[in-house]
Amino acid sequence: MRHFFRTHLMPAEVMQSADAFFATLGLATVASAPRARTYQGVVGTPEVPSRMKLTAKPEGGHYTFVEVQTDQMGESRLDRNVKKFFVQLHRQDDPRHQLEGSY
Repeated sequence: MRHFFRTHLMPAEVMQSADAFFATLGLATVASAPRARTYQGVVGTPEVPSRMKLTAKPEGGHYTFVEVQTDQMGESRLDRNVKKFFVQLHRQDDPRHQLEGSY
């Protein structure tokens, strides 16, 4: 699956957060570049090897475009954790933000 997120954080800050977040899931960095990482490991059960690629590119002014591609079909546990990572980035960017239900 493919996920994306826009943030005001700098690409280096996104990469630093990603290294810390995905290491806690048991994913290891297999390839590294200044604005890209490839992680691989086992997430959840059944134990299926997972691989994901994360890129953070400056985009039009003061935004950073964060894109994640996973090798999983449907919404796997890895995909849900990618969404949690995006929430963490949002909270890092704006700690005052409060989640509200819109129903």
